[in-house]
Amino acid sequence: MQNSFDVSTIIFALLAAFVVWKLRSILGARTGTEKPPRNPFIAGEPSAAKRPGEGEGKVIPLPGASAPIAQAAAADPSSRWKPHAEPGSKAWAGLDAIAAADRSFEIKSFLEGAKTAYEMIVIGFADGDRPMLQNLLDKSVYDSFVTALTEREKRGDKIETSFVAIDNGAIADAELNGRMAEIAVRFSAQIITATRNAAGTVIEGNPEQVVEINDTWRFARDVGARDPNWRLISTGDQR
Repeated sequence: MQNSFDVSTIIFALLAAFVVWKLRSILGARTGTEKPPRNPFIAGEPSAAKRPGEGEGKVIPLPGASAPIAQAAAADPSSRWKPHAEPGSKAWAGLDAIAAADRSFEIKSFLEGAKTAYEMIVIGFADGDRPMLQNLLDKSVYDSFVTALTEREKRGDKIETSFVAIDNGAIADAELNGRMAEIAVRFSAQIITATRNAAGTVIEGNPEQVVEINDTWRFARDVGARDPNWRLISTGDQR
């Protein structure tokens, strides 16, 4: 009985050793330096290609900041601003002048950035985010915003604002004054907004009602400056 038991144990041990050797020869031995499996749903994996500048710091997308030169140069002069402006209009001529002075200007990129800036500024004002507002506003506009914020904070009032929908914006006016490019954009948005006093009582607006707002904001940029960003210079176009 003892010899039979010993022989069986030896046979099974040899079989197990053979299986382990076979697996190692097929799969290879782990050395501890293997790369972990790539997760295609996580940004920044080694095999994922990065865009230029990616990973070098967070950049706020602003109007026209990354407009490709080739797009502006290749546009057909007879239709390059359609449907954003009418041929022969002041806005069309203004866009032509801006594009001639700034070869990186591209209308679609500008409007996408303007839309982003519009939403950021409205939410930033509601939240009292001064550093963010300072990056997006001309000094005179920023000073007026800060005055309103300071008065609101003294009263203890707070604004709650959220966007439901916003259009892509439409060109209301465009012109080049020397080196200053100015473009007025009409926005139409659906938002929910309410102002509460220090006691939490709603004193303006309705936190459960969607309202439509229509604004014309004017953005400007020095086309001769190295800074590619546009800034808000007016929240109401008077021209």
